[in-house]
Amino acid sequence: MTTHLHVTIREMKIQDYADVYRLWDSLPGIGLSEADQQPAIQTYLNHNAGLSQVAVQDNRVVGAVLCGHDGRRGYLHHLAVAPEVQRQGIGRALLRTCLERLRRLGIQKCHIFLIPDNREGQVFWEQNGFYLRHDLQLMSCDLID
Repeated sequence: MTTHLHVTIREMKIQDYADVYRLWDSLPGIGLSEADQQPAIQTYLNHNAGLSQVAVQDNRVVGAVLCGHDGRRGYLHHLAVAPEVQRQGIGRALLRTCLERLRRLGIQKCHIFLIPDNREGQVFWEQNGFYLRHDLQLMSCDLID
């Protein structure tokens, strides 16, 4: 657990779910689906124990990020910071915490998924060392009807 600008960065717990979901749902650029419902997030947190993080200020979740890996690559989803505390380094603190935890596990590369018209998000990621890949495209397959 780290403290940054009167904000505590700590591991996300399922008890944070309602606050985290409300934050994600309130912001543009965060694409939510059934995979973001509480049972799926519980499974994700269990599978990636200790990696996902929240930022808490005055007992209120003001930032969150899902972090996981597949044994080879790390993945970040839904990094979000409440508008009233953006541009104070909270997003960077969440990001750095996740990347350090992935490094400790021997993960050498991390990917994110970004909605194409999320220009503000793209700027944030580029400022923090991420780069746009032109050699790959994302393809998906639905496993349920």
